[in-house]
Amino acid sequence: MATRPPVSLPKLSRRSRILLIIAAVIILILLLGSRLLDTYVDWLWFGEVHAQSVFSTVLVTRIVLFFVVGLLVGGALAISLTIAYRNRPVFVPVSGADDPLARYRSVIIGRIRLVGIGIPLLVGLIAGANAQGDWQVIQLFLNGTSFGQKDPQFGNDIGFYAFTLPFYNWLLGWLFITVVLSFIGSLIAHYIFGGIRLAGKGGQLAGPARVQLAITVGIFVLLKAAEYFFDRYNLLLSDRNPLFNGATYTDLNAVLPAKLILLCISVICAIAFFVGAFLRNIQLPAISLVLLILSSILVGAAWPAVLEQFSVRPNANDKEAMSIQRNLDATKQAFGLNNVQYKTVSGQPDATSAQVSADKTTIPNIRLLDPNVLSPTFTQRVGRENFYGFPAKLDVDRYTVGNTTQDYIVAAKEINTAGLTGNQTSWINEHMVYTHGNGFVAAPANTVDRALNDANSSSDGGYPVATTSDTQNPDGSGIDVKQARIYYGELASSYAIVGGTKGQAPGECDTATDCNYLYNGSGGVPVGGLFNRLVFATQYGERNILFSSNISDNSKIMYNRDPRTRVSKVAPWLTVDGDPYPAVVNGRIKWIVDGYTTLNNYPYSEQTQLGEATNDSLNGVAKQGNSSLNYIRNSVKATVDAFDGTVTLYATDDKEPVLNAWEKVFPGLVKPSSDISPDLRAHFRYPEDLFKVQRDLLAKYHVNDPHQFYAQQAFWSVPQDPTQEGATAANATGVANQPGYYVLAQSPGEATPTFQLTSGLTGQVRQYLASWMSVSSDPKDYGTIRVLQLPADAGGVTQVDGPVQVQNKFQSDPQVASDRTLFTNPSVTAIFGNLITLPVGNSFLYVEPVYIQQRTVNSYPQLAKVLVSYGGRVGYAPTIQAALAQVFGAGTTTGTTTSPGQGLPPTSPTSPPASSTTPTPPSTGGNSAALNKAVADLGAAFDKLTAAQKAGNFADQGAALAQLDAARKEFEAATASATPPSTPAKPGS
Repeated sequence: MATRPPVSLPKLSRRSRILLIIAAVIILILLLGSRLLDTYVDWLWFGEVHAQSVFSTVLVTRIVLFFVVGLLVGGALAISLTIAYRNRPVFVPVSGADDPLARYRSVIIGRIRLVGIGIPLLVGLIAGANAQGDWQVIQLFLNGTSFGQKDPQFGNDIGFYAFTLPFYNWLLGWLFITVVLSFIGSLIAHYIFGGIRLAGKGGQLAGPARVQLAITVGIFVLLKAAEYFFDRYNLLLSDRNPLFNGATYTDLNAVLPAKLILLCISVICAIAFFVGAFLRNIQLPAISLVLLILSSILVGAAWPAVLEQFSVRPNANDKEAMSIQRNLDATKQAFGLNNVQYKTVSGQPDATSAQVSADKTTIPNIRLLDPNVLSPTFTQRVGRENFYGFPAKLDVDRYTVGNTTQDYIVAAKEINTAGLTGNQTSWINEHMVYTHGNGFVAAPANTVDRALNDANSSSDGGYPVATTSDTQNPDGSGIDVKQARIYYGELASSYAIVGGTKGQAPGECDTATDCNYLYNGSGGVPVGGLFNRLVFATQYGERNILFSSNISDNSKIMYNRDPRTRVSKVAPWLTVDGDPYPAVVNGRIKWIVDGYTTLNNYPYSEQTQLGEATNDSLNGVAKQGNSSLNYIRNSVKATVDAFDGTVTLYATDDKEPVLNAWEKVFPGLVKPSSDISPDLRAHFRYPEDLFKVQRDLLAKYHVNDPHQFYAQQAFWSVPQDPTQEGATAANATGVANQPGYYVLAQSPGEATPTFQLTSGLTGQVRQYLASWMSVSSDPKDYGTIRVLQLPADAGGVTQVDGPVQVQNKFQSDPQVASDRTLFTNPSVTAIFGNLITLPVGNSFLYVEPVYIQQRTVNSYPQLAKVLVSYGGRVGYAPTIQAALAQVFGAGTTTGTTTSPGQGLPPTSPTSPPASSTTPTPPSTGGNSAALNKAVADLGAAFDKLTAAQKAGNFADQGAALAQLDAARKEFEAATASATPPSTPAKPGS
């Protein structure tokens, strides 16, 4: 029986409608209230940093995207549903009284506006909410610039791939979503209203349903043709070959022609659907669709697979040579590796005692202080008040004090509310009294107060010579600081309410005894008015903000006080380096933050995971997300004033294309490089995260020949940090990479010492040293990458040990093994500091400080010993002078360990035997028998001591200690009578 569906249902009462409206309003307030509050708070913050144009540009772009995409998706679905409803059959067969479709039709027709408007509205809201996050794609498309470089395949400017192609891919994605949702909506509507019936043989399809569905499918296929067109360009980002990114031989000779063939077939198929929509016979579109599917399988998948398997793989080194060369060229260009200065050194340890003593650049500036270890030492010895603190990782920078330029361990003495105790933790104290830090701390990186000669609990010494420039002593560190108060820093994790009226505000503490200061800078958002007090009380869930009488009309609230956060919000298009550092610039403490412009669609360039490439053993640095990129530039240097929070962005390369595009989006936000003052430029460091990315790529991309690159035999590896637990074990896995180290040194080819970031690189899956990489931070040649390469084939020259091998030698050296006071003392913990690699002569010198820390509460590290290795010889002493003398021979001098005016501890007149990977040293002349006996006696004494300790036999322990002491004296006597190790001859001598 055919019948028209019922058209009326009981309607809601007026009371029910009012209740539903009230419920909807409450839900809307709950959903949007917090978002609107956050938006207003952000608006106030952007006003504080004078960047409300950034906020408004981003907000307007998001809103426009929300409505445009929402209208596109929701509107198309609404039109599709409307067409299906209006062209429904007049009479619809009913399969009985319990036909479920009849009930659905009744409900829908009774609420036709709710369904016809509500469903598209909901879909549009969801689509718009998802699309508005892609505001950067749109802005780069609208403001893209030219790179002035063309891709090697199609001859398009790189800007097409960076700015235009991502937009087309994005647009096609949303058009596909729109068409698919419209098709699904019309399909369901026609089925419910009888345009599509499944009953009977093969079912039935009404004419209007056939027309609408065929046109929708035709549009989809036409979009597929457009996708095939743009897929040709996306091939230049192919990851088909795991060795490199970019279009491979198969992509260029099989997939690329296939895309053109499929494009043509798709256009024909779309025309067939459009024609078939108005014909009763649907065979033509069905045949064309089958042709498209078969072509996609045979031409798009099978043929490339056959070519890859039977032609490319057997001859891959030749077939892929052109693609690999393109990848080499593009990757070096995209990551700034195209101007690396390579130099080969022999690896011969030919430096003499006289040469080392005469060196006035690298050796005197050897850094003994490890910024990754000494934060607790700074906190206890310099922090003084419990409400001050330092980040987990300190920083390294260079300063000129007097006429001497050297590197310093530097830190801002920040407020640390986590250290507050007792009544200090009250709301007023935490947020209105202890509001800021006070002082800039600097310690010469090559100096401690005095050598620590005995690593026991009663010894003192081995501490940094750290001095502070603060409000009481602005020039206390020799670095003049005119404004020492620090309201913005890495430890400022909570809000602070500052300033106000004298007598009403509680006063802010500069020191524990001086709490009368009231902030008078430009930082902060006014919070004196009732409305703003209500806003921030709601934002932080703190009623004291609303009711406290200590807050007056002149009070301000500071939030988002971390330098990285401030730069990220002002420039959301930047990727921010994980390690901001403080510097004194024109008398003010500035946080310097490096910003990167990045892309992930540079043709043929290698894709790199930022999080993996930058992950290492450093503490206290922000970890990068594991986003994929294949282009990076340190285009922006940002500063954040520690007193007033002012954020200033400077361009480091005024012609960088990605930066130029963002400057068009946010005009006036980034200052030109000409505005960088010489004082600020003097404290620019080459950024660590960029260095790590480049180091990771340089391990492969120092190779220039495509065939060598394919063979992978000449690749290098980033070494594991040998000072980490388990790093020296055989086949160690899961150990973090060794970080790069800032040093003041003179590299081969340089006329003067420069402040540079350095790292060694080892052979691929090997531990020997393959090369040494450094990047200059000197203003004259900032960013110059230098690589010292060691011969790939030793050719009779001894291979240079890598960091892990050197650490193994350190730990197995007889002097180190016999130091029971340091390594077997249950009351102290030994900490291996950074293992720094420095070029000396034609080889490399390794230096590693060894710290001890008492196993007590509030203990902190102090320098105990210095380990040195050169040419396989090991030095181990309380001072760098003594350690160098052990390696290079008596008379080796340099003034780096103790502070000026302090005498140096006596050194052994001769050097000890060269260390090997086993405790037994090689022969050193006529005294080798005595040395070997001393080493054997030391080992036997250790074994007895260990056994006695395990058995708990104190008498045996005493005897073993006496034997160990006698063996130690025997070893020292044998060492003193030994002759210095001979200097290896130079090649050809």
